[in-house]
Amino acid sequence: MEIEFKVRAYGRTELAQLYSPYISSRAAHIKFKKWINRYPGLTEQLRKIGFKETSHQFTPAQVRLIVESLGEP
Repeated sequence: MEIEFKVRAYGRTELAQLYSPYISSRAAHIKFKKWINRYPGLTEQLRKIGFKETSHQFTPAQVRLIVESLGEP
């Protein structure tokens, strides 16, 4: 049974672990950050809608943008 992904606010590590559930939270966060930085234009688009490196949470709009770029976790 597959659980449906819901677009809502997520903590950075919480969302990273949804994409990489079988590695440590720290490793998932590092990997997720690399994916975001490597996806063309994604970091810039996230910043335009309020994301900062010091943010601890992604807003629903930011999550939607990430999912549109990287696919659902």
